[in-house]
Amino acid sequence: MEPELSQLEAKAARAVEQCERLRAENQDLRQQLATRSDEVKRLSEKLEESRRRIEGLLARMPG
Repeated sequence: MEPELSQLEAKAARAVEQCERLRAENQDLRQQLATRSDEVKRLSEKLEESRRRIEGLLARMPG
């Protein structure tokens, strides 16, 4: 009975460690996602501004 309990305890400890690692990794991934989302938003805004400027230039071209 004692060896089974020891094995179960070791498995539980490994499961807890893995859960903690996954939680930390998840937090890191959430932060990376937030950073990338901000970057995408900023680049989308720059792209939209460029598009407006190009359309303005094209509208002034004779033709």
